[in-house]
Amino acid sequence: MDTDITTLNDLSIFQHEEENSIFHKLNFTRTTGGREKLRSIFSRSLPSLEAIRDTQQTLKAVAAKSGSWPKKISNGSILMIHKYYESTVDQIPPKPSAISAYLYKIFHAPDYSLVKYSSGHAYDFIKGMQHMVETFSGTDTPSNLKLLLEKATVLMEKYQLRIVESTEKFDDMGLADMLNLAHFFRYHYKDQLMDLIEVYYQLDAWYSMATAATELGLVYPEMVTTERPSLSATGLFHILLQDPVAYDIGLDHEHNFIFLTGANMAGKSTFIKAVGCAVFLAHIGMAVPAKSMTLSLFDGLLSNINVVDNLLKGESYFYNEVQRIKNTILKINDGRTWLILIDELFKGTNVQDAMKCSAVVIEGLLKMKNCLFILSTHLYEIGESLKQFSNIEFKYFETTVENEQLTFSYRLKEGISNDRLGYLILKREHVLEMLDGLG
Repeated sequence: MDTDITTLNDLSIFQHEEENSIFHKLNFTRTTGGREKLRSIFSRSLPSLEAIRDTQQTLKAVAAKSGSWPKKISNGSILMIHKYYESTVDQIPPKPSAISAYLYKIFHAPDYSLVKYSSGHAYDFIKGMQHMVETFSGTDTPSNLKLLLEKATVLMEKYQLRIVESTEKFDDMGLADMLNLAHFFRYHYKDQLMDLIEVYYQLDAWYSMATAATELGLVYPEMVTTERPSLSATGLFHILLQDPVAYDIGLDHEHNFIFLTGANMAGKSTFIKAVGCAVFLAHIGMAVPAKSMTLSLFDGLLSNINVVDNLLKGESYFYNEVQRIKNTILKINDGRTWLILIDELFKGTNVQDAMKCSAVVIEGLLKMKNCLFILSTHLYEIGESLKQFSNIEFKYFETTVENEQLTFSYRLKEGISNDRLGYLILKREHVLEMLDGLG
């Protein structure tokens, strides 16, 4: 699924302040390398329904046995393995006898301490990977996971590693066996061990995704094959909110456009981002924040939410809005299926101009039956002229006013809002009183 940096930023997939991002919310990795692998997964959608389904099955398999995840493998242990290869140590004797091992311990004491400590971490890592292969191998193992476990198995098919399998702890080995294994790690197994660590990073990323689904109560969407794009969900919510309100949504080729209205702060932007976030997560094989969700495979996802001006280039806010819409039209006119999310179209010009521009753009987009659209606007007046189109649905978020106090239900309703609350908000925030007091 094609997307761009603007869309990823609009949906808060990644953020400069990472703790406010979707990625951070779903990051349960145990290692730095696993975290970077997870970031890579979040940066690239899966190419097919088969790949998405395989990933879903893999995550479910990992979740089912997450309690057996090896505790011996940690970020610290992997860091020590890397340090072992980066450090200079005196030559470890090959095939040491009890005497030569003892002499190395006595006459190379500082190096021996580093060798023993680092090799102990390498031992724990291999032990953990052996346990991983044993735990997750089986006839019902998903293909993605099976291929990775087979790679790990090949990398560990060394007779020197049999002692790891036959002992419980590194300290259970005699001094000669300990140094013999350290020698093997140091001089004959570096490349394979680095490859095995990369295998673990992928497993760690999957562990994170599976754990996030369990911890946050997410569900795996059903991906379907259809000629035209479709999207339906019940109980959909925004994953970054502490106490989110859930939505139900349905879009298909017969009703492929949602015209969304409502007052500022009523929930329009949150709803749009919730839909975009869920569709994005579905396309990387991740579970989504909803009770249920069914969707087709999209070729692309684009948003037009947080448009900014560019002072250095002398470009106005409205100009950049136009450019974003222009680029969107160029992309979706390729016959592929897109989900397009537009929040508050044409805020950068006067109301009359914005109404004319918005009506023209919406009427043009309504011709695109191979795409799904959600568009919010504060220009309620243009809604009446759009009712002639059978493929548009009108939704709004209601705001109630009692004793000049605003109440937002954040519930999605049928129809067009007619709320005009700007003056009331000015009054409620005592701006009018402040203005009267000026001078």
